[in-house]
Order: sequence, then structure tokens, then C-alpha cells
Amino acid sequence: MNRIVVDPITRIEGHLRIEAKVENGKIVDAYSSSTMVRGMEKIVEGRDPRDVWAFVQRACGVCTTVHAIASIRTVEDALDIVVPPNAEIARNLITISHAIQDHVIHFYHLHALDWVDVTKVLEADPKATSEIAQSISKWPNSSPGYFADVKARVKKLVDSGQLGIFTNGYWGHPAMKLPPEVNLLAVAHYLEALEWQKEIIKVHTILGGKNPHPHFLVGGMASPINLDDAGGLNAERLAYIKHLLKQAHKFVNEVYVPDLMAIASFYKDWGAIGESKFKNYLAYGDLPTDNYRNPSSFKWPGGIILNGDLSKVHPIDLENTSEIQEFVYKAWYDYSVGKDKGLHPYEGETNIHYTGPEPPYEYLDVEKEYSFIKTPRWKGMPMEVGPLSRMLIGYASGKEEYKEVIDWALKTLDVPVNVLFSTLGRTAARGLETKLLADWGLEFIDQLLANIKAGDTRMANMEKWDPSTWPDEAKGVGYMEAPRGGLAHWIVIKNQKTERYQMVVPTTWNAGPRDPKGQMSPYESALLGTPIADPANPVEILRTIHSFDPCLACAVHLYDKHGNHVGRISIDTGCAI
Repeated sequence: MNRIVVDPITRIEGHLRIEAKVENGKIVDAYSSSTMVRGMEKIVEGRDPRDVWAFVQRACGVCTTVHAIASIRTVEDALDIVVPPNAEIARNLITISHAIQDHVIHFYHLHALDWVDVTKVLEADPKATSEIAQSISKWPNSSPGYFADVKARVKKLVDSGQLGIFTNGYWGHPAMKLPPEVNLLAVAHYLEALEWQKEIIKVHTILGGKNPHPHFLVGGMASPINLDDAGGLNAERLAYIKHLLKQAHKFVNEVYVPDLMAIASFYKDWGAIGESKFKNYLAYGDLPTDNYRNPSSFKWPGGIILNGDLSKVHPIDLENTSEIQEFVYKAWYDYSVGKDKGLHPYEGETNIHYTGPEPPYEYLDVEKEYSFIKTPRWKGMPMEVGPLSRMLIGYASGKEEYKEVIDWALKTLDVPVNVLFSTLGRTAARGLETKLLADWGLEFIDQLLANIKAGDTRMANMEKWDPSTWPDEAKGVGYMEAPRGGLAHWIVIKNQKTERYQMVVPTTWNAGPRDPKGQMSPYESALLGTPIADPANPVEILRTIHSFDPCLACAVHLYDKHGNHVGRISIDTGCAI
């Protein structure tokens, strides 16, 4: 038996270690370990609930908006605040633009190099690449001369010996299957995506005043609509938002989705690899077309799929203490009720208790605790969250736009529906979701402009801004769909202060260690059965783990409630000590 250690997993946000046992060329067991320390919830205890969003938003420099939106919705739920329609739309536009940017960056800059061999670009025929590009898309940058220039840029980089971002890739690996011309196409668009992605995120700056970490407001949005004021959301800025969304629509439909389908056609075997063991999928839902209090209006419907059964979507209740619980059985935390008991986030605790080995070490002692991530469960069952979950739930709910795009992809690739439950399906779902998001962004900006034209310029509801009007004690939950999956925050407010706060983030659902029943979470179970061609270069592990788009920074943190640094990261080991 050979035990593979990948630490740190690169091209992700944060610090993640994967250990896998290999027998006869396949993974037979796997362990996912976060090597950072969690504690963001402790930071906000005792603070004004209206300010919490500004702290928890700093959980991550990538997901700069999602924690803020979840947090303000948490307080609005606790205090029964209904935000104006324009504020809901503005939040939707921020969520959509963020997700589009995040998905494009993930595909090209975090995940593509698991499938694309940059060194093969030097063998490509630019004319043949041009013919491929023009056969799958009408994107203008597709001439032989354009691809010849990209090839020359790559050759110059290789000749310099300074490979930069392309250093230490799995070049020449036997699992790489793309022809040189498709590799050249992907690398050209990798470079274009680097330039384009900075445009769509300008929507955050316009609606939120800055990026990263835009401004938000309990009760609505902080940016006022004033068509004649240079300092507000005026006609020029709203028109620019629509222009940016049109640009995004074009890039997604003419670059991202065609590239996704072209690359996927060479890796259909990965439609049978990377399936989460239980095939349980969860989404909270988001993007209201009416009001956040009306989940039936969500573009992203919520619910649960069990055991891959697409004939039924089960409801989810985030306030039912018997449904969602977090366990710390194999995590470096303690509970006052004991490590084998689960706690609903309203009663959640964040008591760090590190019992792991001191770096450097060869292997984790997985018979004991082995991660700084808790283990969430829904009615005791593991759940996968993310774009695949959302697309499956939309598909199973009978939403026509989901069925149309998924059926189109399955037909184009000539694969059955069960391919969705795989590494390939997870990667494809992210791109297909982006195609829907690009459409929805244009719908929402038109809706916002129509509201303004009709005379509605409200962006905030300040009726309950005065703490003296609050009850002595209140609790609430706020949820949304982050790019990586369902995100929810829970708050207990007492005497106008935050008494208790808990965040259950997407990577917590996907990456948690085993629970008291010994059940694996999705990262670990999705690796089972994965073929490993070369244990010294396990690109196959990266393919499946990257298909989830891990973000460990959201799941774990390194500061105490006073903001003091309580640990350090060893550059040599990537472990928190």
C-alpha cells in the first residue's frame, strides 16, 4: 500500500492537505485536512449586529461579498426587516457578477492546468487551432496570426527558463489527453481571461463603492440611486453596469462554455470518476425575483437531493435544530456536550483544542483528530454543495432553463445523465451555471432600470435601525449561494449585542473530516476509486479536489476575538503551528 500526501494543495484559497492510500493503482481511502485555525465567530461576539458583516466579510479575500450578504440577511431575519426591491436586485447583481468572475477564474486559472499541458503548445499548428476555434465559437480573436502570437509568447517564456505561473506543472503526464492545438486554444484564453475578469468585478465597485470588500447595509444597500448626482448611482453608472454584463454574457458564451465543452470531449472517462459516495446534494437557494422572504421566487431553488434521486427534491429548514448540525468528532475542537454530539449553529461552539502532530511530520494520525474544519450534517447525512448541487436541484425541480442547458450539454457530449455525478460533471456544472448567470444578470439590470423608470428609487429600509426598538433577545439565520455552494450564518442577539454567531460555509460541508458514524464528507469520498497513473505526480487527486473549488480561508481563521495573531504558517510545511 502506498500513501500519497499532497500538502499544500495549490491553486486554491487557503491551506489544504490530502492524504490518500493507493492499492493496485487506485485510491482506496482518503483524508482531507485543513491546517489553518478557525475562530472568526469569536471575533464578533459582543459587537453591534449591524457591524458584523464588515468583520465576517474579511473571512476571505476571494469571496469578498458572500459573507457580508449572508450576515446582513441574518440580522434582517432576526429583526424582521424587509429590504426594498431595488436593494434585493443590487445584491443579486453583486452575487451574479462575483459568481461569473469566480467561475471563469476557477476554470482557466485554478483548474485548467489539471487538464491542459502547456508544454504541448510549442507543438501546435496555429492554423489548425484557428480552425478549431472558429468551428466552436464566433469569438473574434481566432485568426491563425493571433494563435501564432500566443505560441511565440509561450516559446519566449520557455526559452527564458523563467516559467513563472507555469512552473512545476504536471507537464507530459500520461493522464493529459488534449491535442497540441486545443492546448494552445486553452492557453490563449487563459491569458485573455486574466485581462477580462477585472472588468466584470467593476460591478461591485459601482454598487458597493469599492472592491474587494464592498459596502453593505442592514436594511438594504448603502449606495443611493440618484440619476442626476455624480456621487450616486446615476444613469451613466447604471448604463455601465449593463455594458459590463453584456461583455460578460459574450465572454461566457463565446469563450468559456465553448472551451469547457471542447476540453470535456477529450476527458469523458472522468464522467465515471469523482462521484461523492452518498450522492447527497444541498442548496439553500438564492437570487430572489420577488423578495428574499419568498423562496419560490428564487432563480437558484433550494432543497436536498438524496442518493442521486432526481425524481424528488426534499425541503430544508435551517432553523430546525434537528436538521443541520456540526460535529467535531475528528476536528481539533471541543464541545461542552462531548465530541460525539452534534450542535445546531444556534447552539454552536468554537472551542479550539489542537491535539495534532508538530510539523514537520510524515502522516496525520487519522485515528485521532486531523483537521481544523468541523463536520456539518443534514439529518446525520453528508451533503455536497456547490454549482453541481444547484444545477441538479434546478434540474430535478423541473426548472425549464436548467433542463434546457443540461440536456444540451449531455447531448453535445453524447453522455448519459449519471455523468453529472462526477469530477467531469462538477466541472461542467460550474460552466453551465455561468451561462445561466450571464442571462440572469441582464434580466436583473433591466428590472432595476424599469423600477427606477417607474419612480421607485428606494435602496434601504431604516425603520428598525434604532436598537432601542429591538427585542431583548432575537435570533436569525441568513443564507445565500456563494460560488462554492450554500453559505449560512446564524446569530443570537441579546441586549442589542451579538451573543452567539456561527458560520457554516461551503468548504465546511465538502471538506469536513469523518463524523462519529465514520461517514466521509464529499472531498474524501469523491477520491475513492480514483486511478493514479504515477503516485509521485498525482494530478488525478488535484482534478477531483479542484472540481469542488476549495476555499479554506472561509472555513478557518487565525485570530482571536481581540484581533490578536495566535499562530503562524510554516512556509516549509503549510501547517498551522
